[in-house]
Amino acid sequence: MADTTREAAVIGSAPNQLFIDGEWVDGSEGKKIDVLDPSTGDVLCQIADATPADGRRALDAAVKAQKDFAATSPRERADMLRRAFELLHERIDDLALIMTLEMGKPLAESRGEIVYAAEFFRHFSEEATRISGNYQTAPAGNARFIVTKQPVGPCILITPWNFPMAMGTRKLGPAIAAGCTSVIKPAAQTPLSMLALAAILKEAGVPDGVVNVVTTSNSGGVMEPLIRSGDARKISFTGSTEVGVRLLEQAAEKVLRSSMELGGNAPFLVFPDADLDEAVAGAMAAKMRNGGEACTAANRMYVHKDIIGEFGKRLSEKMGALVVGRGVEDATQVGPLIDAKQQGKVAELVDDAISQGATVLTGGSAPEGKGFFFTPTVLTDVPTSARVNKEEIFGPVAPLISFSSEAEAIELANNSEFGLISYVFTKDLQRAFRVSEAIESGMVGLNQGIVSNPAAPFGGMKSSGLGREGGSEGIEEFLETKYIGMPL
Repeated sequence: MADTTREAAVIGSAPNQLFIDGEWVDGSEGKKIDVLDPSTGDVLCQIADATPADGRRALDAAVKAQKDFAATSPRERADMLRRAFELLHERIDDLALIMTLEMGKPLAESRGEIVYAAEFFRHFSEEATRISGNYQTAPAGNARFIVTKQPVGPCILITPWNFPMAMGTRKLGPAIAAGCTSVIKPAAQTPLSMLALAAILKEAGVPDGVVNVVTTSNSGGVMEPLIRSGDARKISFTGSTEVGVRLLEQAAEKVLRSSMELGGNAPFLVFPDADLDEAVAGAMAAKMRNGGEACTAANRMYVHKDIIGEFGKRLSEKMGALVVGRGVEDATQVGPLIDAKQQGKVAELVDDAISQGATVLTGGSAPEGKGFFFTPTVLTDVPTSARVNKEEIFGPVAPLISFSSEAEAIELANNSEFGLISYVFTKDLQRAFRVSEAIESGMVGLNQGIVSNPAAPFGGMKSSGLGREGGSEGIEEFLETKYIGMPL
């Protein structure tokens, strides 16, 4: 049973202003943004709506703080991140409730995201003390090469609405560890988690001006002047490929270092020798994490023709049994989509597939009533011409398509502009390696439905982005390599 009194108290105590130079401030024009509860469509609260002038103030604060912060010791920066890691765990109940109310996911998933988000801070607190260079003798023997690493400088960080805490820590963790200041802009739909994170970082000892949070309904108008100014030296963005391309064009003017984690349309390959129970469990994890609203979601499920009938039967039974409702209710397993626009897009993709001959095994429509819900859906006999084969679904819809051979499966998987992640299910070890190496994606889930891990490099190929987040590679995105040559 939802505790509406506690919901109101937690939302009422959450920060709702801009965070600039260590201070909570209103936007210069006093405008506000409504934050909605996607399970009802009702307004949860209002937050500050930044203007371009507010964005400029935030970047000025980051630029001013950069020199001193870069001079802090790796251990100091590591201790800040470690303390923030601990605070995230201490506040997990309130943080999870905030996330569920603004984003919609079930409380259990929100708690899981807080744990996952905190792990980025712990991981990069350890990476901060391991930034290394090199010293070597020149081949001719008459000089020495010294290679060192330095922070790239002030950063612009832009995060999406679907993982509002984890996408923040995945960028802020390596930035702080490397000694970089930043201006971070969360999505207007889910800003409360990021604002709560800013308060935690301040409490953890991060100096004023090092992290600045700007919330705005005018993302392009506020962020583009900052990118084009050249005062920031790096941009890191997670979101759609369409927006990422525009940001790269803007960043090119001042040759900003760029990390782009963009769209995905993940193939999920099930070969005839796969363990079906394992494959179905993997499909549920890969498809239904975050209700399907994830760039890593399995969107194109290619199943061998000999087993697609049985696979579809088992998967539709699992999907059809999921409980849809408000994330704050104990029984809920699937929450709402983020807004009416996303709900409408999912419905369009399903209707398009059905109009082209797809069969609905379960679900297929939005339920009646308030909120932006969509029933977990399994489609079979989906033609390759359907839009779901080309467009990211971002919802609880699993389209099944049959294949006849390994070569055909690989060809189908690679027939996409995206290349973020793929999933392969087979008991054949040689096939596992052949297919994993042949698939054009930055990550492969081999007989597992979730591969994201703060200690591993996250990122894609083709239109799915540039650079990597997480792992030892993640901090390199925030470091410049400097070579010093010294004659003897």
